Amino acid sequence: MPTIKANNITINYEQQGTGEPLLLIPYLAADNACYAFQVADYAKQFTCISLDPRGAGESDKPAGTYSTELFADDIAAFIAAIGLDRVHVAGLSLGAAIGMWLAAKHPARVKSLSLHSAWAKSDAYLEIVVRGWQSMAKGLGSVTEMIIQGIFPWCFTPELYAAKPEHIEALASFVRGRPAQPLAAFLQQSEAVIAHDAAAQLAKIKAPTQITFGRYDLVTGARFADTMKGGIAKSELIVFEDCSHAPIYENVAEFNAKTLAFLGRQAG
Repeated sequence: MPTIKANNITINYEQQGTGEPLLLIPYLAADNACYAFQVADYAKQFTCISLDPRGAGESDKPAGTYSTELFADDIAAFIAAIGLDRVHVAGLSLGAAIGMWLAAKHPARVKSLSLHSAWAKSDAYLEIVVRGWQSMAKGLGSVTEMIIQGIFPWCFTPELYAAKPEHIEALASFVRGRPAQPLAAFLQQSEAVIAHDAAAQLAKIKAPTQITFGRYDLVTGARFADTMKGGIAKSELIVFEDCSHAPIYENVAEFNAKTLAFLGRQAG
């Protein structure tokens, strides 16, 4: 996979498909492959560019404090470095938090914005959840196994575990097959999640924006919907009624159809 230097780090990325560029920003601890179930459909209409953020995958993992604003600066530099002007931007969870900062701080780079399972500012509940993941990662000595044992149950409904255990196991195998994130890098990324505060940035977002949540998401669920929908002028809201934090895996067909419909309206 290609790499490029941007904002003083080397960023690893993957590109597939044809059409207008669509930048896919991964969530916490994930690399570029995390949107595999979306790229299969998205790449039929868009040039999908999936990257490894600072601290994940094969991108650099420098020491120091990470923030969602810093991630956004990385990505703005990345867009310029690969020779693009404006791109459609989509992200889930941490990827969405980064997308907010990118669209607010670098508006000329963002043609449309897709914010999935997002939140404007971390609250005490989200912080204690993420602190629990940090403790589990330290205790297990493995970010990979922490994701499967600690993060998965927050991402999927009990009904999915009961009805499709083979799907959960396939996702676990997928995670185990990706480059393992070092514990230190996970702690840096997760501290950025805890510190995230883009509340004052929402009014600066001018790009057409789709906001989506899973009905049963307790991590960054519908308690943030009013703030985000009210704060971003050109925004629309969709709720996936049978999903938790990760509709991208829990209801792939509906997620892809509804997000592609939005993206298609913004293309051209």
